[in-house]
Amino acid sequence: MASATSLLLSVFTLFSLIFLASSSEENTPLTITLPLTSKFTSKPSTDPMVFLQELASASMARSHHLKYGKPSPLVKTPLYPRDYGGHTIPLSFGTPPQKLSYLVDTGSHVVWAPCTTQYKCINCSFSAKEVPFFKPQLSTSLKTLGCKNPRCTTECPSCKGSSKNCSQACPYTIQYGTGAEGGYYLLEDLHFPEKTIHNFLMGCTTIGLRETSTDAMGGFGRSMFSLPVQMGVKKFAYCLKSHYFDNTRNSSRLIFDYRDGNTKGLSYTPFLKNPPEWPIYYYLGVKDLMLGNKILPIPSKYLAPTSDGSGGLMIDSGFAYGYMAGPVFKIVTNELIKQMAKYRRSREAETESGFTPCYNFTGHKTLKIPDLIYHFAGGATMVVPGNRYFLFIPEIGFGCFPVTTDAAKTLEFTPGPSIILGNYMQVNHYIEFDLKNERLGFRQQTC
Repeated sequence: MASATSLLLSVFTLFSLIFLASSSEENTPLTITLPLTSKFTSKPSTDPMVFLQELASASMARSHHLKYGKPSPLVKTPLYPRDYGGHTIPLSFGTPPQKLSYLVDTGSHVVWAPCTTQYKCINCSFSAKEVPFFKPQLSTSLKTLGCKNPRCTTECPSCKGSSKNCSQACPYTIQYGTGAEGGYYLLEDLHFPEKTIHNFLMGCTTIGLRETSTDAMGGFGRSMFSLPVQMGVKKFAYCLKSHYFDNTRNSSRLIFDYRDGNTKGLSYTPFLKNPPEWPIYYYLGVKDLMLGNKILPIPSKYLAPTSDGSGGLMIDSGFAYGYMAGPVFKIVTNELIKQMAKYRRSREAETESGFTPCYNFTGHKTLKIPDLIYHFAGGATMVVPGNRYFLFIPEIGFGCFPVTTDAAKTLEFTPGPSIILGNYMQVNHYIEFDLKNERLGFRQQTC
């Protein structure tokens, strides 16, 4: 019986052929660049402690999704930061084009948008009336993906057996943290200034549950359904600007690249083979972690994925500060506490925010927080300065280590990745996902 990985590669190859047959006939540009903007789940509270609680809640939901939720040449685009820690790009689907903001999420694999005025969102942090939506009825290029179409990989309740007369649309349900989205698939035109992708598979979402964002979703994971794979690019890259959870309009850039080869100045580390349970994530091989000049004694079983799907490090664009499994978190924070012994700990902030450790930095004009250093397979090293993994609340002079964990759980080794490298640790790094050569490249630079 073929393995899940072999099956995925076979399907990926088949889909590539389908993509080539459905691409536009225009000359393919070397790159496409889009603006990239950042965002938080909702307007941040003016109360610093409530803000920390909201951030902790959003982070825990994201880590729960990534660890326990099952994944049911150059084009540039603006990349906007959002105040919930995610980043969005503008995409235009349909004829005539309809532009919406889509979250850039390397931890998911489907591109979808709310698509009806009857969209319902149950127990969500916003009113459904606030949601921008794609209007299928206004597009002349839209086609509904039927259940009998080979590109429909989900079960259709009313199309069982060998029925040839089933006209049901291909449905989907996707879990995100403690929330979920459901709808059906469409085939649409995706427009860029110099290129159009025909018959792009996108989701038309009709119902949501416990969601925190009104933005549409752009899945960038390792799947035939993802945005970069359907575009046929060889790699994509971004450089994230620093921001303080404030829907700033100062955007950076996301680049879709149709060219092959090395990018000047990048250090590379290979993507690892994915565990069958998590086929869409980007896993990286970690040799060791350092805090300042101290090598952390983290057991190797947490640094590489095991045969049962536990362990390893994944890089994620949709997670702000990231995650560490309980034993890893304990080793890192114990050393962090030792190296920051001269600062006053705030147990009150830890209790109220849910983060640990937290410190009261009042009275300190300068701070010395050790670098967090990742040594990857292949010799690549990523240095994360203290101000890129520590969350500061200048209004009250406090700061916390906001990486989430499941340290309170009794299980020593939980399913899924042991370390999730969030987007805040990626700030002021040029990050390149080289899909063709299955590797991650990066370099430090001011974004």
